[in-house]
Amino acid sequence: MLSRFQSKSGADAIALDLPGMDLVAGAIDSHVHCCPHINARTVTVFDAVRQAARARMRAIGLMDVFANTSGLAALACRELGDLGVEVFGGVILEPYVGGLAVASVEAALSMGYGPGTGARFVSLPCHHTKFVARSEGRGPAYVDACLGIPAEGELPDPLPQIIDLCIAADVVFNTGHLSAAEALRVVSAARRRGAERILVPASYFDSDTAEQIASEGAYLEFGFFVMSHATQVGQTMIDKERHRFSLVQLSAVAQTIRRVGPDRVVLSSDSGSYVLPPPVEAFRELIVMIRSEGFDDDAIRLMTVHNTARLFKVGEGFKPFDELPRAASEGS
Repeated sequence: MLSRFQSKSGADAIALDLPGMDLVAGAIDSHVHCCPHINARTVTVFDAVRQAARARMRAIGLMDVFANTSGLAALACRELGDLGVEVFGGVILEPYVGGLAVASVEAALSMGYGPGTGARFVSLPCHHTKFVARSEGRGPAYVDACLGIPAEGELPDPLPQIIDLCIAADVVFNTGHLSAAEALRVVSAARRRGAERILVPASYFDSDTAEQIASEGAYLEFGFFVMSHATQVGQTMIDKERHRFSLVQLSAVAQTIRRVGPDRVVLSSDSGSYVLPPPVEAFRELIVMIRSEGFDDDAIRLMTVHNTARLFKVGEGFKPFDELPRAASEGS
């Protein structure tokens, strides 16, 4: 009989004796792509939890461009909560979930199995931004339909209301894949409105702007994907077109981390795609890469445990599966 650690496919198997696994233990990977997708995944949601449990990780966060992951995270906690890995989800405001819409945010914040199991993050689009669309060479009509942040004036509606919803729910507001200048504008505006939990994907940002963003009180995220060989492979990210991300040099990331300080940085695998190792292994490789740049274990723990836990409230209210509500909230 299979144990709860094991999957039928054997996809739970990971090497536990490799360099860096000591720092994977207890860590939190807030950017795991294991949900159903139009691209092949290396693991299912359940297998991702099992692998994280084998590596003695503390938590994982589910991200997906096609769906709000709050419900999948709640399901994973309900079915595999006894393995001790906290699973959380949220919503990326791509067109497939309704785009930049208040209704999509409200649904994500309430999705789950009872109180406390809704979204832990709300992200602006990762692919449907003018910054990404232009980098992919998309046509004018496509670019025009994507999110762009004006250099002056008010933020476009309903972005201010979405930020306010994140503040009221005390969840992470993620700026998605904006340009460095756009992200700085949005972070500054969000801070003025009272946002405290802000995460900014910053792999492509120059150090000067990254430092400005961090000085506003936001955390910077650096993921394994764009520092890996996956940047050499054209992939179907959101539609039939295949695109490649530009490779980000490890030395540039290390320079920015030194500039802003590890206390403002979150590291993530951004893994799950078939061209990458499974998330736990990708996370280990990223840790080894950062360690090779001279960052000590305390700095790495800041970037993989403490900062992430603080942002996503990991450990606050997490319950084993047998303590979760067995019925949905009233209503259908």
